[in-house]
Amino acid sequence: MKRRYRLLAFGLCASLLGLANSAAAQDDYPSHAVKIIVPFPAGGTSDLMGRLIAEVLGRQLKQPFVVENKGGAGGAIGSDQVARSAPDGYTLLLSGIGSNAIIHAFKPAPPYDSNKDFVHISQLAAGPNVLVVNPSFPAKTFKEFIAWVKAHPGKFDYGQVNASSGHLTTEYLKQVAGLDMVGIPYKGGAPALTDVLSGQINGMFTNQDAALPHVKSGNLRALAVTSAERNPLYPDVPTVAESGYPGFTAVSWTGLSAPKGTPDAVVKKLETAMVRGFADPAAKAKLEATGFVVVAQGSVPYTKFVQSEIARWEDVVRKSGIQLGN
Repeated sequence: MKRRYRLLAFGLCASLLGLANSAAAQDDYPSHAVKIIVPFPAGGTSDLMGRLIAEVLGRQLKQPFVVENKGGAGGAIGSDQVARSAPDGYTLLLSGIGSNAIIHAFKPAPPYDSNKDFVHISQLAAGPNVLVVNPSFPAKTFKEFIAWVKAHPGKFDYGQVNASSGHLTTEYLKQVAGLDMVGIPYKGGAPALTDVLSGQINGMFTNQDAALPHVKSGNLRALAVTSAERNPLYPDVPTVAESGYPGFTAVSWTGLSAPKGTPDAVVKKLETAMVRGFADPAAKAKLEATGFVVVAQGSVPYTKFVQSEIARWEDVVRKSGIQLGN
């Protein structure tokens, strides 16, 4: 009996010691380098976002934050790697609209569930899609564009990168405005934009940072942005919402997420560092210079936002009948 009590006491002490060590580890977090998985190749906007987060968090938390690019399958490969990683705060994910919202609208489903397999720490930024047309297109405003397309069903052709944010935004507008337009498939946004510039196709929805230099030079005409409010770098371009379609929003967004089970204390440290770090004017300026709006916020609002985005794009895809590869 005494031996049994000694074993129980030993087990209790070991458990308490383990809890104490775990709590101490969380208090000391981070005690070594942290990896941020960017689930897209180096050199793009996502890579820029990941490296900016790494720079800011490294400065805030006094440890290196290192970006590792793990592209493939629309962001699913890198995202799945993080979902399967140890939930200790040392492997994080640059989450975003493509790999954590749009991807869930298609079959086959990715091997992870963005609502269940991650703790969403904080959103970072959001940027609108911009409807751009070649300057030779007759419509000078978004309202004129809607009127022209309705008067010429099937005559407006646009660049379409399958299952991209711009593609789904176009489908969304077609649904709410009752438009008949023709998508011309492209493998990437750059060649599609080149054909808009040359007049081979009429226009397209594209990210605000890609369109900005061409709009400034007068080689493209911006008709509308898809954010809830006007974008600071497109002050004279109305939103779709203010142009007769209240509630219409479609933004490209990024944030920081971690594997499910990451300790609350670690999440809180990262959340605080994100919000505080991106309140700094210098950090904000790097994003705002390309038309992104900094939306550094906490875990609760970011989690709700991701849930709402998954539901939104699942509904758009269901109504449109888009399939991957089409």
